[in-house]
Order: sequence, then C-alpha cells, then structure tokens
Amino acid sequence: MKNLLKERLQKVGYDWLFLDTEHVATTLETLQQMMQSMKKQNCTPIVRPQSSDPVNIKRILDIGAYGIIAPMINSKKDAESLVRACRYQPEGIRGFGPRRAGMFDSYYYETANDEILIVALIETKESIDNIDEILSVDGIDVGFIGYADLSLSMNLGFPPKWRDPRYLDAFNKVLNAASKHGKVAGLHTDLSNGPRSVEWAIERGFKMITICSVDDYLIGGARLALERVRKAVRKI
Repeated sequence: MKNLLKERLQKVGYDWLFLDTEHVATTLETLQQMMQSMKKQNCTPIVRPQSSDPVNIKRILDIGAYGIIAPMINSKKDAESLVRACRYQPEGIRGFGPRRAGMFDSYYYETANDEILIVALIETKESIDNIDEILSVDGIDVGFIGYADLSLSMNLGFPPKWRDPRYLDAFNKVLNAASKHGKVAGLHTDLSNGPRSVEWAIERGFKMITICSVDDYLIGGARLALERVRKAVRKI
C-alpha cells in the first residue's frame, strides 16, 4: 500500500521524495521498484540509507538515487567519509557500476560527482557542537535536522519540546552554519500550527523541506473519510 501511495505522490507535483530505508523494512529490490516508477516523472528520488556505510550508499546510488540523506553525521570526519562514499575517484571511493543509474544517462559518470545531492543528518548533541566543521566540508550540500533523535540526545525527551530555548538554539546553530558556509538547512515539517509547521520552518530559513509522511497522508485521508461517513449516518 505504501509503495502504491508513493508512486501516486510523485505524480502530484513534488520536486523530490524522501525514500527511507533506515526505519522501515524496505529492501533494495523494493527501493529500486519505487525509483523505477518515478523515472518518467519530474520528481527526484533521495534516499536515507540504513547507515553511512560506503557499500550501502554505493548500491543505493547504483540503482538510481540522486541524493543520499545519511544518518548520524556527528563530526567533520563523518562528513568527509560521507562525501567520499558518494563520489567516484579521484574525489571519492565509490566503485564504478551504475547499473540502473547509467542506463538512461550516457554522461552519468562525468556528471554524477556534481549532481548527487549529499545531505548530512544532524541528529545528536555532538553534531550540533560540530555543526560548523560539518558544514564546512566541501561536498556536503545540506545539514538536515533529525528532530526526534536530536531531542533525545539533548535529554529533552519525545515528543520534542518545540518551544524549549535549548532546542531552538540548536536549530539556530544549524541555520547559522548553513548560511556561513553557503549550504542549505533542512527540516521535516507537518501541517500543524506553530513550531515544526511548514510555514514556521520556511520563515526561519529552512530550504530543504519534507512535508508529512506517507503514514500521515494515509491515516489522515482515512480519518477524514470515516468522519464524513459517520456525520452522514448521524443525520439519518
């Protein structure tokens, strides 16, 4: 069901879809099918791997991802390793074998190092402490806040305390470092009001925005339909 919903979403008009393999049971084969369904649409597949392991990243890029959102980038060293994993030699260590990625692009090898979006997930207190060094790394395009793990790492619990000054200060550090180094700050948002809403994030300066999730869309639509049915029945 989720795969079908994602296939429909990429036809709505989104610029890109965040395809997750870290917290779900999505296999490499299923991930490839998702990206195959996106091939004829102007919608870019960007994938969060299970880890920042170079072999894992290589396989995801080889089947057609045009961006990597790598979890737990906590230091400059982590950021440099991430860039090397995403790039071909001599700039990186990615082995050559773009099975699907090169099928429809005869210039893939020449352009991949420049075109692959490299996103560092900033989701620990350590990464906030090192944010300036992380975003100074050539090749890192985005510092994307992993708000849930960041809250846990800061001992603020879950759900996050969105109005806690310590939490908001961490967000500001990412925004300031991104501005300083000419990078982009990113955040997952929802359609609520106040902190974490899409409007709130854009006003603060976040430029890489995700909006809700497949689960949100699926459950939200199901609840809306059920409410309308119950309302109609009550009128009988």
